[in-house]
Amino acid sequence: MCVSVAGLPASASAHQSVSADAYGWWGYDFTRPTVVATGLEAPWGLAFLPDGSALVGERNSGRVLQVRRGSAPRPVAQIAGVAATGEAGLLGLAVSPNYRLDRYVYAYFTSSVDNRIVRFRLSAPWLQQPILTGLARAAVHDGGRIAFGPDGMLYAGVGDAGQAATAQDPRSRNGKILRLRPDGGVPANNPVAGSLVYSLGHRNVQGLAWDWRGRLYATEFGQSSWDEVNRIVPGGNYGWPVVEGVSGDPRFRDPIVTWRPAESSPSGAAIVGGTLYVAALRGTRLWVVPLDGAGGAGTPTAQLVGTYGRLRTVVAAPDGSLWVVTSNRDGRGTPAAGDDRILRFPPRFGWW
Repeated sequence: MCVSVAGLPASASAHQSVSADAYGWWGYDFTRPTVVATGLEAPWGLAFLPDGSALVGERNSGRVLQVRRGSAPRPVAQIAGVAATGEAGLLGLAVSPNYRLDRYVYAYFTSSVDNRIVRFRLSAPWLQQPILTGLARAAVHDGGRIAFGPDGMLYAGVGDAGQAATAQDPRSRNGKILRLRPDGGVPANNPVAGSLVYSLGHRNVQGLAWDWRGRLYATEFGQSSWDEVNRIVPGGNYGWPVVEGVSGDPRFRDPIVTWRPAESSPSGAAIVGGTLYVAALRGTRLWVVPLDGAGGAGTPTAQLVGTYGRLRTVVAAPDGSLWVVTSNRDGRGTPAAGDDRILRFPPRFGWW
């Protein structure tokens, strides 16, 4: 196993690491899974509603299903215009942080002409309002993860769509992490006035998660040398395609964790307490990455190695459990009986 950790320099007032004691939390019991859903077709995005149920999207079919423990998944929406080829299709889902008031669900998907984000309500799912269009699409590197940050803004990981040079072009929205208002507008405090670009120099970001201090972390597929976890800062340049992995080049920000693609290919990400969880596709495992108070990382450890095949998404549930989504029917895996599945892992202590 080849894992490297590159810590970012701490400021003079570096924060102390937060221990499990501070949260009354001691991790998850990966020996006691329960199966929440089976028979899904290449599930990708997953987001929880305020009632504790979850929405999951199927990449190829364009269906959105509602999932509850103890019940079969129930179709609740069909995203119109999904064009699924290769890695493209219905990708990320997000639920409005003001859902009880506005009832909006957001979806990132590939159409026949672009990648785009729409929003809709479950009460009228056929009325899908585009809030961002015109992102370059391809059979690979479509990005697709969307998530609301603690600031109430919508963040989107957008791949380079196989055109690496776009990642360094500030005028292009591909190869970037974008930051949008919930209506698709440009936040007034984005790094560049009038631009949705929050960070650049990305190849294919598919994981977004925030720590206890509101800092953003992103997982990213490398090309052939290094996959990455990056701590994202406004306006930061993460090097692709000029560099891959740790370069030490002062023009670019180095990752805080790197893996060889064979042991990772990191997709979804979730942070609980002081720990980052990363779902690995090619690596067929769940990476557990301790975070420190300065924005760096300790030594990752692996769970579920080879147990459930390719892992696409990991999300912390409102009840304190961890939900993990498999991706064995995406054309690159070997489906087992019941695939694709959503698995639920309970916390070790507390939150139960």
